[in-house]
Amino acid sequence: MKLSKFKFKLPEELIAQYPAHHRDESRLMVLNRETGAIEHRVFKEVLDYFNEKDLFIFNDTKVFPARLYGNKEKTGAQIEVFLLRELNHEMRLWDVLVEPARKIRIGNKLYFGEDDSVVAEVIDNTTSRGRTLRFLFDGTHEEFKKALFNLGETPLPRNIARAVEPDDAERFQTIFAKNEGAVSAPAAGTHFSRELLKRMEIKGVDSTFVTSHMSLGNFREIDVEDLTKHKMDSEQMTVTQETASLVNKVRDEERNICAVGVTVMRALETVVGTEGKIKPFDGWTNKFIFPPYDFTVANSLITNFHLPYSTLLMLTTAFGDYDRVMSAYEVAIKEGYRFGVYGDAMLIK
Repeated sequence: MKLSKFKFKLPEELIAQYPAHHRDESRLMVLNRETGAIEHRVFKEVLDYFNEKDLFIFNDTKVFPARLYGNKEKTGAQIEVFLLRELNHEMRLWDVLVEPARKIRIGNKLYFGEDDSVVAEVIDNTTSRGRTLRFLFDGTHEEFKKALFNLGETPLPRNIARAVEPDDAERFQTIFAKNEGAVSAPAAGTHFSRELLKRMEIKGVDSTFVTSHMSLGNFREIDVEDLTKHKMDSEQMTVTQETASLVNKVRDEERNICAVGVTVMRALETVVGTEGKIKPFDGWTNKFIFPPYDFTVANSLITNFHLPYSTLLMLTTAFGDYDRVMSAYEVAIKEGYRFGVYGDAMLIK
């Protein structure tokens, strides 16, 4: 499978700049992956396709305010720092991206906050854009994290071409976000409202959670035509014994298992064994799924409409059938569906 197979013309105005007014009132396209049949619905009607004892698997990762703006010592030049992951609690080491990267060297100090209350020193150049920073801060780890995150803003993706607004802190997050560590929202999960979860409960549809901290690797440009040569960035993930036992039980009963988001689907396929059962796991995955691929655990997928060339689109086409999904995307563009993190949703069953 080649990168060029995932090119399509997406009108810029279809990249959603704001979320739907109500979480569960985005549009929903339903794609039958066996027949290619398409239905147009509203997201809150998604339960029409599920029965009692079916299982939804959500990602309970929590997005943290990863984008900071600081100033370089001496010159005062503004530097954007994007926090990727904390490397060491005690030494306050973080992996970050910096822009403009050419202005930052090892040993440079960066100052954050109106009163320069947080200072960081560049101690390593790990990639062409990446750096390791050591934050210089007197206080407990909790005090440091609070100060750091107070300086940060919601890390909206670049294709949302507007300033961050107060509502983004809530809407760029699922209502069940719990475990901090993501730099992007698991978009499929953001369509679920408290009312919809309550209706799931009343209908008897079960739910469980995995944690998969979305990294920028999901959005990084692929620079090889042959997809077998692309290496995904590693993401931290956790599947508990409780979740593994429930998923295996529902699978044994041959009920419908729905992965809510591509991160959930990738996590499930990371931990599945040769007998089709999933195992508890706490570690990292760099699994890259693209067509053709045989899925073992989930038999339906909820996901957003993704941008051209994205790894998220590649997994979606692997699950839903490449030709059927790409045809559905043509329909979505014609019908004015909204793409991206704040866009509309698709159920593939």
